[in-house]
Amino acid sequence: MSRIPFDQLPAEVRQAIADKTGAVHQAVTTPGGMNSGIASVLDTDSGPVFVKGIPTDHPQVRAQHREAAVAPHLPASCPRLFWHLELDGWSLLGYEVVEGRHADYAPGSPDLPLVEAALTELQGIAAPADVEIKQAVDRWAEYTPPGTLQHFDGDALLHTDFAPDNVLIAEGRARLIDWAWPTRGAAWIDPGALALRLMGAGHPAEAAIEFANRFPSWRDAAPEALAAFGAATASLWREIAEQDKALWKRAMAEQATDLARALDTSF
Repeated sequence: MSRIPFDQLPAEVRQAIADKTGAVHQAVTTPGGMNSGIASVLDTDSGPVFVKGIPTDHPQVRAQHREAAVAPHLPASCPRLFWHLELDGWSLLGYEVVEGRHADYAPGSPDLPLVEAALTELQGIAAPADVEIKQAVDRWAEYTPPGTLQHFDGDALLHTDFAPDNVLIAEGRARLIDWAWPTRGAAWIDPGALALRLMGAGHPAEAAIEFANRFPSWRDAAPEALAAFGAATASLWREIAEQDKALWKRAMAEQATDLARALDTSF
């Protein structure tokens, strides 16, 4: 999605934001990310605000609506959503600014205990019953081995995408960002999703699984459930890599296959 600077938003939209924040003195477009038509840090009378937005006629706007709806239910490790605006063809979210860096998942990184603490906090959060979000059994239905989909069912609130870009390290803690795909399902899914990303940073499959074992939800899950997750994840990433042969996607597919083999020796 192409990105525009803040001052190219319609005047009515910029005024609506100023009504929320006070006068805007400076706007700096942020790098990274692909799913926002605008992503800017604003210096305002009420302090710094991160604004992300998307045209209301874009297919991804539903994901932003889910992100806004789930925000009040997120743990303290997630940036606070101040407001949500819809006007003049734009859907806009105003967030707390987190000044940090992306997490380092490399073996031995001091960030790993911070990431563990943030995910531990999230593991205690139930998916809100009054918010329409994705169901894990629907998201993984096409990829799970026959007769295993029921293992993915549950009431936990899941993030599911622990790419380092989605975890900021700031003031001695990890902050989970980018909630475009909140999901209701079994709590052990998130430790499994994190394990795959650890492998992308150089952890062998066995070490990544050992890290996942730090979380009771994963440790207490049935072995057949974890094997099903491995097989489904490998199938998903094979499909992604076949559709787009970017090197990083091919690497993820290979790592997902390694994870599946480690979780099920009969794979």
